[in-house]
Amino acid sequence: MTNLDARLGRYAPAALSVFRVVVGLLFLCHGTSTLFGWPLGPALPVGDSLEWYAGCIEFATGLLVTLGYLTRPAAFLASGTMAVAFFTQHLPRGFFPIENSGEPAVLFCFSFLLLVFAGGGAYALEGFSGRRRKPARP
Repeated sequence: MTNLDARLGRYAPAALSVFRVVVGLLFLCHGTSTLFGWPLGPALPVGDSLEWYAGCIEFATGLLVTLGYLTRPAAFLASGTMAVAFFTQHLPRGFFPIENSGEPAVLFCFSFLLLVFAGGGAYALEGFSGRRRKPARP
């Protein structure tokens, strides 16, 4: 098992980057759908509801996370947004996410929470800024 851990462990930073990009793009699609009606519309009227403001957060944080720029603060804001979405929009319809259609909110919340602690991975824009970052402590 340690041999497998050693072989796979060296790819963890790259895998984390792929995870970050996929989660960021999926979240970005929620924002573009809300704000611009793409890829699934219609767009909400500007400033019409709290959902429109949530779309702004989804768009901005989804873009930042996808690019790997300010990953930790953007992921923290996105995670909190999804926690609020779950407790205000889904939980009143039932306790379990399977019954209240809250699975995407829960998955996004905890995916972003992971990125808060793990960072953007090997291929994040913030890693190419030229300044040396301290490695995370185990």
